[in-house]
Amino acid sequence: MARNLRVKAPADDTLVIFDVNKDATKRFVDELGVTSKNVVASKLDEVVDRSDTIITMLPGPQHVKSVFNSFLNASSSPAGREEKLFIDCSTIDISTSLSVRKTVCESSLNGQFVDAPVSGGTVGAAAGTLTFMVGSEPALLPRITPLLSLMGSRVIHCGPPGAGLAGKLTNNYLLSISNIATAEAMNLGIKLGLDGKVLKDLINVSSGRCWSSEINNPVDTAQREFKGGFGVSLMKKDLKLAIQAAEEIGAKLAMGERAREVYEAVEGVEECKGRDFSVVYRWLGGDEGKK
Repeated sequence: MARNLRVKAPADDTLVIFDVNKDATKRFVDELGVTSKNVVASKLDEVVDRSDTIITMLPGPQHVKSVFNSFLNASSSPAGREEKLFIDCSTIDISTSLSVRKTVCESSLNGQFVDAPVSGGTVGAAAGTLTFMVGSEPALLPRITPLLSLMGSRVIHCGPPGAGLAGKLTNNYLLSISNIATAEAMNLGIKLGLDGKVLKDLINVSSGRCWSSEINNPVDTAQREFKGGFGVSLMKKDLKLAIQAAEEIGAKLAMGERAREVYEAVEGVEECKGRDFSVVYRWLGGDEGKK
C-alpha cells in the first residue's frame, strides 16, 4: 500500500512511513530509497507531526488504541495547516473505532477520523486493487476518495462513521464460511476421484463459484505451503468481531459458532499455524502428503 502511494501520488508529496516490522520498511527502502520526499520515521510520533493525512492499518483494537494514544500525545497541528485526517484501515470492533474517533475529534489535533477497512488481501494490496469500505461524513469524501484510489480500485461509501467496519465484518463473516465450504468441497471431490484442477474449473463455471474457489483456492495455495496471504489468526479475529457485533444487535448467525470452532482448531495445529486461512483444507485432510 505504501509503495502504491509513493509511486502514484504527486512527486512533491512527502510520504512518511513507520512500521514496527523493520523488514517491511527495509523492503520499502531497498525498492524506493529514502529522499526528502520519502521518509522512514524513527518513531511513531514523527508520523503525526509531519503529516496532514495519516493512514493506519493495525492487527486489533488494542493496537489501534495504543497507536492513537501516541498520536494524541504528539504535538498538535501547526497553525495554518489543513486539519489532520486519520484514515484507519484496521479491522476492529465498531465501538472501539467510534470511541477513537470521538477522542480524535475532541482533541487538540484538529482532526477528522474515518474508518476504511479493506478487502482484497495481500494480492490486492500489492496490485493496488483493494476495495475500501468507508464510514465517514459525506463532506470528507472528496478528500478521502482520490487518496484511497491510489491504493485500490474501488472506494465504497458505506455510510456514517462505523459503517465501513459494519461492511467489512459482514463481508468477512461470509468469507470465513465460504472458505471452509470451499476447502470441504475440494477435499470431498478429490477424494471421490476428481482431478483438483478439473474440480476447480468446474466449480468456477458453476453455481458454487466464490472468491475462495476462484482466487484463493486451497489446492492452489497448497502449492506454496499456504504461506503468505490472509493469516488464519486474522480470519479468526474477524469472525470473532462479526459474532460479537451480531450478539450486540440480536442478529442470528446459524453458522458463526461452528466456523469459529473450526478456525480455533485449525490454529491449534502446528502445521497450520501462521498460514493462509485456506489452510483449513490441510486440517480437513487435504494436502496430506505435504504435512
